[in-house]
Amino acid sequence: MSRYSTISIFISILMLCSCQRDRYVVINGYAQGGTYTVKANLKGTRVSRKGMAAEIERLLVGIDTTLSGYNKSSQLSRFNRGEDFEPGPMFRELLDISEKYRETTDGAFDVWAAPLFDIWGFGFRTDSLPDNERIKEAMTLTREHKRLNFNAIAQGYSCDVIARYLHSIGVKDMLVDIGEIYCEGVNPKGRGWSIGIDTPFDGNNTPGASLSGIWESDGGAHGVVTSGNYRKFYIKDGKKYAHTIDPRTGRPVDHDLLSATVVAPTATEADALATYFMVAGFEEARKYIEAHSGIEACLICPDSTWCSRNF
Repeated sequence: MSRYSTISIFISILMLCSCQRDRYVVINGYAQGGTYTVKANLKGTRVSRKGMAAEIERLLVGIDTTLSGYNKSSQLSRFNRGEDFEPGPMFRELLDISEKYRETTDGAFDVWAAPLFDIWGFGFRTDSLPDNERIKEAMTLTREHKRLNFNAIAQGYSCDVIARYLHSIGVKDMLVDIGEIYCEGVNPKGRGWSIGIDTPFDGNNTPGASLSGIWESDGGAHGVVTSGNYRKFYIKDGKKYAHTIDPRTGRPVDHDLLSATVVAPTATEADALATYFMVAGFEEARKYIEAHSGIEACLICPDSTWCSRNF
């Protein structure tokens, strides 16, 4: 064998090893009133970090201009003002998904409850402590499907939109964190992703500052979402009013479930179910989890923590 052949084989081996190496990248930015982080292994893909970052940004801008109630020119805001427009694919998809959960939860999860969130100060307006007449009027508007609020499901859906894109370019190992989380595959150390569960005490406003435990992935595809009443609330005359509104009563919930961490096949489903569990309370949430395979959860109350068998 010639010296040149030997060099050629050696270079080929180096190139093969290089192609087989993991190529984890991290993309950070601002979206939906907070920050987002995407970690992805670009091994086997033809997309650069810069190209991936640009597409993620484009998708998040598209979500904002479609589903955000804080963006006054979004499709959602235009719908809520009663304007005529043609809803885009994301708007129609998320509304269809939301309707499914409204039906399966008997109205405990309801994106049409925007008027109720507004009058209690947890929607797109700053009101608080409505009287019985205003609650009655808001419940009528809710039943008439006059206004929408996707806040209880939009972040989970956003994670799935980004994950869908990553799948399309061949990414198998990923973690998408946009307030809620979607993860799949393994982290740079070759192990399943680890996600902390925040301790649900009033005033714990910094994710990761105080943890009740760690959930560890098995490498499968999982949406992981925590919903709780310890960050968004106000106190009037010594009484706490949390942001979880029961659309069936028109009032904030009054039970002892502090937080629900849900693991589901998609972040959209985990987001919707975490909201539902916080509306329903501990017993109804536990019964639902035990009756539905593929759904795992951790429910935290003041004096106890319950986790499903495979959480």
